[in-house]
Order: sequence, then C-alpha cells, then structure tokens
Amino acid sequence: MASARCLQMDRWLPDWKFAVERIWSAAAPDYGEAVSLADDIARLAEQAMLRQAATQALPSLRNAAPGSADRETTDAARRRLGVIREVLHGLTTPKFGRREEASKLPAPAQCYRQKLGLPLHRRLSGVEIHHAYKRAAKHAHPDGGGSAREFLEIAAARDALMQER
Repeated sequence: MASARCLQMDRWLPDWKFAVERIWSAAAPDYGEAVSLADDIARLAEQAMLRQAATQALPSLRNAAPGSADRETTDAARRRLGVIREVLHGLTTPKFGRREEASKLPAPAQCYRQKLGLPLHRRLSGVEIHHAYKRAAKHAHPDGGGSAREFLEIAAARDALMQER
C-alpha cells in the first residue's frame, strides 16, 4: 500500500512541474490557480522540501491572487512560485553518475571499533581492545550515568573484536 502511494506521488511530480511551468511562463500569471496548485502540493507531496516550499509560498500567492494586488506583492509571489519551480526541477531531473548512489554502510567491525573509539585501519591488540572497552564502559555503565542498552552494545562490540582477533 505504501509503495503504491509513493508511485502515485511520483506520478504527480511531472504534472505539478508542467502546471507550475505553465503558470510561470504566462505573461500575466493566474495566481488563483497557483494558490490551488500550491495547496495541493503542500497537502499531497511526499518530499519534505517540496511540501515546505509550497507551504511557504501560499501566503504570498494568496495575497497576489486578487487582481488589485500591487507590484511588490506580485513580485514576491513570483519569487515563491520560482522556489517551487526549482524544487520540482531538482526532483524530476534525472541524475547521472554517482550522485545518487547509496552510501555504503560500515562493516560491523568498523561499527564496533567506532563504539569503542578505536582506529579503523590498523590491526589491534587484545590489550588495546580491553583498554578501550574499560574507557567506554565507564561512561556507558548505568551506574556511571549511561544506559543498560548502551553498556550491552559496548560489551558486544568488545566480544566481537576479541573473537575477530
């Protein structure tokens, strides 16, 4: 259900982009239509940045909607519409290269070393691991102001690193 909803949201992005471009390129933009479009985007957009841009644009667009709005008001509304346009452009433009490549998650051994404050790229002795564990356990132990969960994670990290040796 959630994935179908995300697909539906992604289908709306090109439609919203087309509508914003149409309003943007008009000689005399219809700010009433821009208000209803920004309201739809603010309510239905999945992306937080797009929702925020539309929500922040609504007051300026509403002020510019009456035909009697002054030049300053319409300029502010046009700038806010431009922000929505830029966000939509960023979301719908294809990305090339490695820009959108998922970041690598650290290996479990690296996580264990980070928990104990040990260097990542060199061989460790058992004494180093033990000293790092003692140092981290002082702060993580429930009697020392830490939590039981944190203390157990540090103990598990020490055990895993000792077995790895």
